[in-house]
Amino acid sequence: MAKILMPIGDGTEALDTFYAYYRLPEDAYEVIVAGPEARLYHTVLHEIPPNPAVPWDITQERPGYHLRASTAFRDLNADDFAGAFISGGRAPEYIRYDRDLCRVVREIADAGKPIACLCHGIEILTAADCIQGKRFTTVPKCAMDGEQGGAIYTDEDVVVDGRLVTGRGYDQNTEVLKQFLRMLKEAA
Repeated sequence: MAKILMPIGDGTEALDTFYAYYRLPEDAYEVIVAGPEARLYHTVLHEIPPNPAVPWDITQERPGYHLRASTAFRDLNADDFAGAFISGGRAPEYIRYDRDLCRVVREIADAGKPIACLCHGIEILTAADCIQGKRFTTVPKCAMDGEQGGAIYTDEDVVVDGRLVTGRGYDQNTEVLKQFLRMLKEAA
């Protein structure tokens, strides 16, 4: 069974993560959840509360489910993976500083393997230095993160550029996974 890397940390967006976590095995892919350490992590839910009388400019965060990382980033080998699925949430803000995570993501990209990325996950791709010249999308507040990596922000819900598919957030899960699975099958 081909393996898909899913890097997480505390603050990983639950809906981004769990949809792919359960959907990919349905097409015979084994999801390998990795974190800074092999341990249990706390996911979160992000939502702009629907209250027009008192609007929010940013998302409100609530605790989500827990998810265990079976492997630490330092123990990853890019050759073991057919691709990577990178969730959003707050976790990318700090796990992007992990040199081993950046190394393995860059090696997956350099090998031409498919990568799916949602929301703040673009921060990991920028830190891994693997998106120069690529078109991408994300939530507007993270557009600059991708642009600093030399990528071109596109104001669309889902963007496919080569073996990279990006989506704004969990509302795009279905289309992002559809494109990611297509890429994985083409690459096999």
